[in-house]
Amino acid sequence: MKIGILGATGAVGREMMKILAERNFPADELRLLASPRSVGQKLEWQGRELEVQLACDEAFEGLDIVLGAAENDIAERFAPAIVKAGAVFVDNSSAFRLHPDVPLVVPEINPGDVKNHKGIIANPNCTTIISLVAVNALNADSPIETMIASSYQATSGAGAAGPVELMEQVDAIRQGKSVEPKVFQHQIAFNVIPQIGGEAFEGYTSEEMKLQNEGRRIMHLPDLRVSCTCVRVPVVRSHSVSILVRTKEKISVERARELIAKAPGCRLVDDLANKSYPMPLDTSDQDIVFVGRIREDLTADNGLNIWCCGDQVRKGAATNAVQIAELLIQ
Repeated sequence: MKIGILGATGAVGREMMKILAERNFPADELRLLASPRSVGQKLEWQGRELEVQLACDEAFEGLDIVLGAAENDIAERFAPAIVKAGAVFVDNSSAFRLHPDVPLVVPEINPGDVKNHKGIIANPNCTTIISLVAVNALNADSPIETMIASSYQATSGAGAAGPVELMEQVDAIRQGKSVEPKVFQHQIAFNVIPQIGGEAFEGYTSEEMKLQNEGRRIMHLPDLRVSCTCVRVPVVRSHSVSILVRTKEKISVERARELIAKAPGCRLVDDLANKSYPMPLDTSDQDIVFVGRIREDLTADNGLNIWCCGDQVRKGAATNAVQIAELLIQ
């Protein structure tokens, strides 16, 4: 099996390399592809050095699967060449997520959808993946009708420069110096920023609309309605999400705990008396979504409040893509 990574030198691309090795993915060849400024870099993988090659139309010849870790414009630029070369493009950008001919897949939820691909499979948004893995067991028990969600998203969700800016601002403030935001639109140290993405619909940002629009496709719920607020918080890694889930039929708290405890990709961490609940520090650098703080909705019937955390670089991006690749070779 010959695998390529488009955007190999970025944070997600490097994580894909790490996860391919961790999961013993059967790659006879790993081809690292990036922009001209990265060509010639050498990255270590499984005890050997691999040289980064130029991403161009000819670079995909002979590959079976290409994992995309580049921005939308790069994904759109090279998708035709990847498909023409006979490879399957598992793309982490948002370029193809809502395209009707492109499956949008979370392996724990809709693995069968990979069979419908026409050369491209989309990897969902990181917050979408974490949230839906957390609630999917509830949806299987009784269809979800609406969700009200607030996300608390780590600085690394903005790329490798995000945590650097956070740490630099903390140091500057401790020394009494002023800070000048570059990665984020406002100071992120000792602050929260209630905007991720640009305005997309009726005051909601592009990031906030993804949970509804992508969730409908992944869970096969065309009428799902989601009201979401996405917030950047001064955390290095792992996104957290508070979700009010309203289902067609009532699900008790006890039943919800039972379902989530057995759900693939989930770990139930729900013991308020012993101060045990999901937190970013516990969920970073691994692939399980932790779920807890399960409570009945006090404002309406058939509702449950949950709190979940997951590593948005791994399960929210790189690991999910590698899992899709594993489905392709099964």
